[in-house]
Amino acid sequence: MTDTEDRIIAQIADGLGIITLNRPEKINALTEDMVDAIGRTLDAWRADDGVRIVVLHGAGERGFCAGGDIKVFYEAITQGRHGDFLRFLSREFEVDQQIAAYPKPVVAFMDGLCMGGGVGLAAHAGVRIVTPRSQVGMPEAKIGYSPDVGGTHLLGAAPGRIGEHLAATGSAMGAGDAIDAGFADFCMSEDGFDDLLATLHDLAGDQVTSGLGAGPDAGTIASALEILLAVAPPRESRTLLANQPWIDAAYGQESLPVILAALDSMPYPAAREAAAAVRANSPLSVETALAAVRAARAEDFLPDAFARELRVAAFLMEHPDLAEGIRAQVVDKDRNPAWAAPGPSLRADITEVVSAQPARLDE
Repeated sequence: MTDTEDRIIAQIADGLGIITLNRPEKINALTEDMVDAIGRTLDAWRADDGVRIVVLHGAGERGFCAGGDIKVFYEAITQGRHGDFLRFLSREFEVDQQIAAYPKPVVAFMDGLCMGGGVGLAAHAGVRIVTPRSQVGMPEAKIGYSPDVGGTHLLGAAPGRIGEHLAATGSAMGAGDAIDAGFADFCMSEDGFDDLLATLHDLAGDQVTSGLGAGPDAGTIASALEILLAVAPPRESRTLLANQPWIDAAYGQESLPVILAALDSMPYPAAREAAAAVRANSPLSVETALAAVRAARAEDFLPDAFARELRVAAFLMEHPDLAEGIRAQVVDKDRNPAWAAPGPSLRADITEVVSAQPARLDE
């Protein structure tokens, strides 16, 4: 067993490498040390024949991971330590890419809250499991930021214009919507983690003890788990596909003002709710997120999405909305951010930042 102040627990048992995020009092919010410990553990297990399947889950009853430790980021930004923030993000993206390309199946149990950095760890895994109480989302526009951790890639791959809708509103998805949007594979009971481990032991254990093969692949594991353990997501957790016609019509428009006008003109209460949610968020963040999601969709290449998101982070931390959004939502919790209005020059800057072609994280 290894630990980082006991915040990451790594165990090997019967062919499984189990990584537990162990900061339940903060809904397992990620620090740089935690992310680094996950990366080092995955490095060590890559060539370990005793690990056939990797399992990611979070301690506590509240959720898998609430994302990064926002208060730590706030301190870095307000104290002018932007390099510290970017260093953390770079390492976090490296670990997320490591999970996405890992040579052994990674199974993520996304019970409860799974936001931001938690999505980066879980939604790039080979097998993504939600539960009836899962809430999955990229709420960055609410704090003056933009989806990262490969989230723009995931949002860009969602059906139609659902990705733009989720990025602009910052809305969380229930289990059914997370599956339909491509962030998860199937739903199982929140009380079924022990059953999950037992089934994974059965899938990996016989081959470990007999020394046969490299273990089952992610597709085989997902199919077996779905047959044996899946439950139907709550009916109320599935709304996105039913709303896709008006989502596509509105978010297919080119610019934010035209999107908002389209939402305002629609007869659907959910469209008007979406317009209100978008207007409550940082205009700069929403415009940046829309551009980043569309660029990620056009490229459909995860390493490019990570590289773009790192550029976007460096861009947004130079503007006041990020510190103001964290202050209003997380520090003072007055929920009343004073957003700055982006002018034409900032819109040109967004285009330049999103369109640049830097070195990739995988190079």
